[in-house]
Amino acid sequence: MFKFILPASLIGVAIAGFFIFADPLYQSISGERAQIASYDEALSNSKALEAERDKLTQKYNSFDPDNLAKLQKLLPDNVDNIRLILEIEKIALPYGMALKDVKYDTTSSSTVNSQIGGMQTETGLNKNYGTWNLEFSTQGTYNNFISFLKDLESNLRIVDVSSVQFSSSGNLGLNPSVPEAYKYSFKIKTYWLKN
Repeated sequence: MFKFILPASLIGVAIAGFFIFADPLYQSISGERAQIASYDEALSNSKALEAERDKLTQKYNSFDPDNLAKLQKLLPDNVDNIRLILEIEKIALPYGMALKDVKYDTTSSSTVNSQIGGMQTETGLNKNYGTWNLEFSTQGTYNNFISFLKDLESNLRIVDVSSVQFSSSGNLGLNPSVPEAYKYSFKIKTYWLKN
């Protein structure tokens, strides 16, 4: 009987030793292997992202710098309000139409007003672009006004004319040698990319 107790007790000690020492060590090693696998996966993802970034950088660098400048002017990545006002003034200058009463929002709009059942509500939309409103007035003949609008339309910077108000500046055809001039009040909207 003693012969069976010693091997049974050794088997019991071996099983207890396994659960006390070897199993926690095995679990720890398994956890470390899983962590190493996740690090390897993150490393391979990072290498794939680097390769994609390098490919896109190479493609970006292959573009003509003049075209990139035009694209930046078409839809800038910031409001750039002073440059827009200067561009509009430059467009109006050949027609003798100086900008006056320039007004603009100091905050850029990222919400949209909508009208539901007679109530006006403001809903924030998650857009990749922002809008910026500008108001100004100028004075000139009707022909110069039409030419100014055509030049503003063909300008690279995207500009939507929201409204134009006309008012007479005085002559009203009393002196036929002086062309009739009008005052034009503009409300325009432009766009910019959000980062």
